Amino acid sequence: MDTLLPYALLCLTSIFTLANPLGTMPVFLTMTQGLSEEKRRFIVKRATITAVIIMIVFTFAGQFIFKFFGISTNGFRIAGGVIIFKIGYDMLQARYTHVKLKDSEIKTYVDDISITPLGIPMLCGPGAIANAIVLMSDADTLAMKGVLIGSIAFIYILTYYILRASTRLVKVLGDTGNNVMMRLMGLLLMVIAVECFVGGAKPILVGIISEGLAAAG
Repeated sequence: MDTLLPYALLCLTSIFTLANPLGTMPVFLTMTQGLSEEKRRFIVKRATITAVIIMIVFTFAGQFIFKFFGISTNGFRIAGGVIIFKIGYDMLQARYTHVKLKDSEIKTYVDDISITPLGIPMLCGPGAIANAIVLMSDADTLAMKGVLIGSIAFIYILTYYILRASTRLVKVLGDTGNNVMMRLMGLLLMVIAVECFVGGAKPILVGIISEGLAAAG
């Protein structure tokens, strides 16, 4: 129980920050401008289901991918930390999404944006996938694995309702509120990224130093 609660908090905060439903709201509203409320509801539902499926697949398949390609968990932690740090930095600058969309691209995707780009990579991007794989590698017990899967489901259900209410929420928060929220989440994400990077680099450095000392001795 001592490790389960901190792990659950880490799962919830990191997954929510990387899914970034609050930052996705303005882009979602732009892409669905002129569409009916029913169509918007369908797009949000399909996008969140897509994101959940992709996240769960990579969460469970991550270790198999590591073994198949000969990738170490620590190496992936370092790479994931760099990706997450970059996303956090963009959010700290109050950039609403790490996906850059042009007007022409919005028009292209308007008929079916639920899969791409809303579901992937906005709600479920490389940072979110990397984070889920690392969290699964840290899940030493069945209870921790259950907490991770439950956190993914909970955050994307929450994301669904946030995007459903996006028209009202954007008006309530306003531009200043959106910017403040974005910067706070970005700062939190950068701290998580540093912890992830250090967690991967430390064992590698210790191993190199140990081998060096053994060779010298």
